[in-house]
Amino acid sequence: MAKSNGENGPRAPAAGESLSGTRESLAQGPDAATTDELSSLGSDSEANGFAERRIDKFGFIVGSQGAEGALEEVPLEVLRQRESKWLDMLNNWDKWMAKKHKKIRLRCQKGIPPSLRGRAWQYLSGGKVKLQQNPGKFDELDMSPGDPKWLDVIERDLHRQFPFHEMFVSRGGHGQQDLFRVLKAYTLYRPEEGYCQAQAPIAAVLLMHMPAEQAFWCLVQICEKYLPGYYSEKLEAIQLDGEILFSLLQKVSPVAHKHLSRQKIDPLLYMTEWFMCAFSRTLPWSSVLRVWDMFFCEGVKIIFRVGLVLLKHALGSPEKVKACQGQYETIERLRSLSPKIMQEAFLVQEVVELPVTERQIEREHLIQLRRWQETRGELQCCSPPRLHGAKAILDAEPGPRPALQPSLSIRLPPDVPLPGSKAKPKPPKQAQKEQRKQTKARGQLEKPPAPNQAMVVAAAGDACPPQHVPPKDSGPQDSAPQDSAPQVSAHHCSQESLTSQESEDTYL
Repeated sequence: MAKSNGENGPRAPAAGESLSGTRESLAQGPDAATTDELSSLGSDSEANGFAERRIDKFGFIVGSQGAEGALEEVPLEVLRQRESKWLDMLNNWDKWMAKKHKKIRLRCQKGIPPSLRGRAWQYLSGGKVKLQQNPGKFDELDMSPGDPKWLDVIERDLHRQFPFHEMFVSRGGHGQQDLFRVLKAYTLYRPEEGYCQAQAPIAAVLLMHMPAEQAFWCLVQICEKYLPGYYSEKLEAIQLDGEILFSLLQKVSPVAHKHLSRQKIDPLLYMTEWFMCAFSRTLPWSSVLRVWDMFFCEGVKIIFRVGLVLLKHALGSPEKVKACQGQYETIERLRSLSPKIMQEAFLVQEVVELPVTERQIEREHLIQLRRWQETRGELQCCSPPRLHGAKAILDAEPGPRPALQPSLSIRLPPDVPLPGSKAKPKPPKQAQKEQRKQTKARGQLEKPPAPNQAMVVAAAGDACPPQHVPPKDSGPQDSAPQDSAPQVSAHHCSQESLTSQESEDTYL
């Protein structure tokens, strides 16, 4: 996918290209008028009663969204339990991320409840922290005029983003307006990058789940933390990841790797839209949402895994390879994937079980980067390092911590009023009563133990060394001074224990 600029118009898809969930036709043809007519009717006009359309649970017009596979219906009781668990996690997010990150990952693999998906994506991506760190920044960018070079390209792309979704079906509707605001704000936030056509579907998916300001900061996190360099002018990062994908394919599916090598098909021909749009224009919508749930939690390795699973099941057997004798047939096979391998339950299970880790991806990245430098020289785009998922992002950019509250460090007797307070001192009788109680309690603590228990008392107190206990048959004259030693020792131990406890209470 080429970088959009002021001179060149948006890219038109090749013949037979499948854009599941969009049914876009970027080339102007005989049906363009019909498409424009359909786009002029949408949620805004439906609210006024001008059109009646059936909308599925994802917001797409029934019959227009390409969800070929059967939807995985979650029982209502299970959904309510998941919502309760996610609410607890979101309300105690830092604690869960610090101590139970594996549990968050498992719950993301099961699927985030639809009612909390937008909020969870903000927490996972760090977009919420970015918003807190930059209050009013989006409003400032929104009020700025913007670069006319990018504004023209963005306006031409608005009606192409999910034109059969109720948010974007109406030309000039609230969905397209918010999409324009988010994309324009990003060109001002990162003027050195500007606008890339693949950012539009990413922003549109975010807007389906959250307001414009939150969607903007999530888009920033995707472009800077999850997929850095993907939307730069030279698209060097996506080229490197294409080589990484092809290298990993040799281990995952040698048959598919050998076939693509023999046909000399460059990875950019089939994986560019997959990776740059995070499969939002490739998979059925239920599968897209599940992939994004895992992607926000675990990072770009989920994108690699999905791509490897699709290649493995599309070209991973001799029978399937025989049906693709040339480059054209192979590309068509990858553009019109079987609904079975894109079905939600099957795809998610395959992705979770595929043994591709962050370490493998980073090792391949270093190998491919070295080869790039040997053949093409240094990279022209110096993008920040990629962060693999929510945990790495939180460690790199921790959220704001609440201020520590002052606590009392000096303990006063109960009958002494605090300095500067107007509390009246207690009457003498009540003070005498409390003093008697304290004296009585102190006397019980200072009561010496029995002679045969002196060793036990000494052993129980860490601060007191064991004392000698005289034998039972000692004379009365000899026992008297020796009995006094355990009493003094026990008394000293009790005093030291009390002093230690008071000291601990004082400073803690």
